Amino acid sequence: MRTSLVTGGAGFIGAHVVNSLIENGHNVIVIDDLSGGFEDNINPKAKFIKGCITESKLIAEIFQQYKFDYVYHLAAYAAEGLSHFIKRFNYNHNLIGSINLINESVKNEVKCFVFTSSIAVYGSNQVPMREDLIPEPEDSYGISKYAVEMELKVTHEMFGLDYIVFRPHNVYGEYQNIGDKYRNVVGIFMNQLMEGNKLSVFGDGEQTRAFSYIGDVAPYIAKSVDIPDAYNEVFNIGADQEFTVKKLASEVMKVMAMENELLFLEPRNEVKHAYSDHSKAKKVFKIDHFTPLDEGLAKMANWAKQVGARKTKPFANIEILKNLPEFWLK
Repeated sequence: MRTSLVTGGAGFIGAHVVNSLIENGHNVIVIDDLSGGFEDNINPKAKFIKGCITESKLIAEIFQQYKFDYVYHLAAYAAEGLSHFIKRFNYNHNLIGSINLINESVKNEVKCFVFTSSIAVYGSNQVPMREDLIPEPEDSYGISKYAVEMELKVTHEMFGLDYIVFRPHNVYGEYQNIGDKYRNVVGIFMNQLMEGNKLSVFGDGEQTRAFSYIGDVAPYIAKSVDIPDAYNEVFNIGADQEFTVKKLASEVMKVMAMENELLFLEPRNEVKHAYSDHSKAKKVFKIDHFTPLDEGLAKMANWAKQVGARKTKPFANIEILKNLPEFWLK
């Protein structure tokens, strides 16, 4: 049986990847510090280790103990807008933590390192975003993700560690941390509705994103190690059709059968239009279907109503307060 490590396996995308791996016959070890995920998200057939990828000694011990065939690295603090204000935290967790995993993968002869990057690496004015474009990230999160991509490339060239990079975008669905006010707008809207609050929209709400249902993303990440043509390549993955944030708010209210007003906030420093071309992934992974937005939102809404509104603590270690949106200080 193949043994795989999944970092961030208690989190949203990670938990779904764990489920797919177990369905595909992998023995799965999960490491997660539960800062953004929940232990009850983890498949009971997986072995759970509570810890953080920044703990280099712990990571070395885990690799020695389990002799992984594959590493699926999904642990990240994926708040693009907030990353400007938590630079040290961002780079420690999203870059240095990744290096700990890459080092041990080389030393322990891992067969393939699967990394979830982000379309945040592209920056603005590059739509539709294609893998052959030169990344120009505009926030600290995107910079950290692109740095790991480059590190995987040079590590492959120097040491032969095979890798696969995915750049998912605006993924939503069951297990998302809907109580997190800094990221994942679909979850934020659903949580605000259940709390009876207005839906917070930065700027005019005309930002466009292609919202991607988790069932169209996680299974392909999981099975990628079985596809030779995927090795040492980068893939955009997610939905094709973009929508405005205002349109999303309308659709979320419809599937939740709840109404409220929109609360327009000061614009934040973010890419206005972000959606990708998926021709490469469609060809390599034989993808021929994406879940329509209304269908995916309905599935998530059913789950969200079951778990109810959630609260998470405000981020406690803001490093720069200048230009921080006031909404995030509440």
